[in-house]
Amino acid sequence: MPQDNEARGMDGLLARVYGEYLEMPGLQLTPAQASRLWNVRLAMSAEVLDCLVEASFLRRSGDRYVRADSGRLCV
Repeated sequence: MPQDNEARGMDGLLARVYGEYLEMPGLQLTPAQASRLWNVRLAMSAEVLDCLVEASFLRRSGDRYVRADSGRLCV
């Protein structure tokens, strides 16, 4: 059942990445930096970051991923 383990790993990584971006609102990472930080394959870090973009939690700024609300004024 490797797929089940991978899915659980992905869920855990999503929660970790989400939490770290919440704790550090100014965090800006490229997929390669994220891969090294979280010790996962580049493809997995890109998949997690893209998933959080689709959820409107992150956005891309050039080659970096930042919080979607980063640098925006709330009025």
